[in-house]
Amino acid sequence: MSYQQPPAGSPEPDRDPDTPSGLSVDAGKLWAGGVATAVVAALGAAVGLLVCRGVFDIAVLVPSGGGRWDVASTLPYAFLAAGAALLATALMHLLLLTTPRPRLFFGWIVVLIAVLIGVLPFTVDIPLEEQIASAVVGVLLAVIIGSLVSGTADRAVRNAPRA
Repeated sequence: MSYQQPPAGSPEPDRDPDTPSGLSVDAGKLWAGGVATAVVAALGAAVGLLVCRGVFDIAVLVPSGGGRWDVASTLPYAFLAAGAALLATALMHLLLLTTPRPRLFFGWIVVLIAVLIGVLPFTVDIPLEEQIASAVVGVLLAVIIGSLVSGTADRAVRNAPRA
C-alpha cells in the first residue's frame, strides 16, 4: 500500500484544523503508560548498576555538582530514572496538545538528550571504563524511556473528531 499526497490546499487527512496537533489525547492512558515507563526505567537503572558494578566491577558515575562526579547509588539513580520517565511523559503530553508532528519533535529531543548523556562522561577526567559504563547505562535509559513513552503516545491518541 502506498501513501498518496493529498491535493494541494486540502487539509491533511489526520489533522483537525481547529486544534494545534489535530489529535485527541486520552490523558489517562498516556499517564498510565508514563507511570509504567517510570517503573521500567527505575528497574532498568537498578539492573544497569547491578551489571556494571556486580558483574564487571565498574562504577557508574553521575554529576554531583561543582564539576565533581560521584558513584551512583542505586536508589537515587532509580528514582532519577523514574522522574525522567515522568518528565518525558509530561513533555509528550505537552507536544501532543500544542505542536504539529509531536512525535517527530519528541524523537529529536530524546535523541539529543541521549547524545548529551552519552558524551557527558567523556568530558571529565575519570577512568575510561567508568566513562563507558556511565554513558552506556545513561543512553540505555534514554532509549527505554523514549521508546516506551513514544509507544504509549501511539496508543493514547486518536484523530480529533471533525466539527
